[in-house]
Amino acid sequence: MQIEAQNIVKRYANHTALKDFSVTLESGKITGLLGPNGAGKTSFIRILNQIIGADTGKITIDGQQLNKSHIADFGYLPEERGLYNNMKVLSHVVYLARLKGIDKSTATQNAHDWLDKLELSDWKHAKVRQLSKGMAQKIQFICTVIHDPKIIILDEPFSGFDPINAELIKQEILELKEAGKTIVLSTHNMNSVESICDNIILLNSGNKILDGSIKTVKEAHRPDTYHIQFRGNVIGFTNALWAGYELIERKQLGNEHFVATIKLLNDNTINNLLDTVIPHVQIEGVNEVIPSMNDIFIQAITEDSDG
Repeated sequence: MQIEAQNIVKRYANHTALKDFSVTLESGKITGLLGPNGAGKTSFIRILNQIIGADTGKITIDGQQLNKSHIADFGYLPEERGLYNNMKVLSHVVYLARLKGIDKSTATQNAHDWLDKLELSDWKHAKVRQLSKGMAQKIQFICTVIHDPKIIILDEPFSGFDPINAELIKQEILELKEAGKTIVLSTHNMNSVESICDNIILLNSGNKILDGSIKTVKEAHRPDTYHIQFRGNVIGFTNALWAGYELIERKQLGNEHFVATIKLLNDNTINNLLDTVIPHVQIEGVNEVIPSMNDIFIQAITEDSDG
């Protein structure tokens, strides 16, 4: 299912959470919904889930206006988790599946299947209060997807997991993507964004400031900066740079063995740089500095706030 949000505005008593916000969420893709606290992420998620309504604008799903009939198409894992501590695990999962409209037989089979997949079968007759935090998080995830929703919204889905179980949940999310689900991942964990998301949306103070594929966004933020490892006369290397390059940093690795971080200026290319320094030193390695999503996040938020 493809979701189109068009010109969404959401106001509260003392501020505007979303300001003329438009975005497309594609099926079969994982979209990272990013932004600092108070950026408008939670408001958008609540509007999608029909918990609250937008003041103006509209949301369509496959061209149809968002309405109550779409509730069954959504699976939502909120950041604020909540389970019934005195219920047994299997009964709890089946109960929530039944609330989604699944018949008891199918709900029970689905519950067994998911408990097996997430290595919780041995705990199916335990009470929820007996589970560790990580186990309870797995149950929350199961309850989010138990009804096979077409649209899945995950708010900080890796919170509380050790690395092994975080990887297990990551693989399940990727399988859901391969099954054609429309997945929205809201998180502050930039490592998970880089490893799992296809697209990102970055919000700041209710405004969309970045929107696109991870590849496109990273390409747009390339700093034209390179690490150059070399042996030879460092003075000759430095003097050769002149005004066409900025020497950001230089480290000595050993006797006449250095690595320099250099930014290209004045439309120079890496080939120009190498032509400039090769007569003076022996080049051992060249690596472009690729910004991480964390770097891009900080840069974009800072520039937007300063602007």
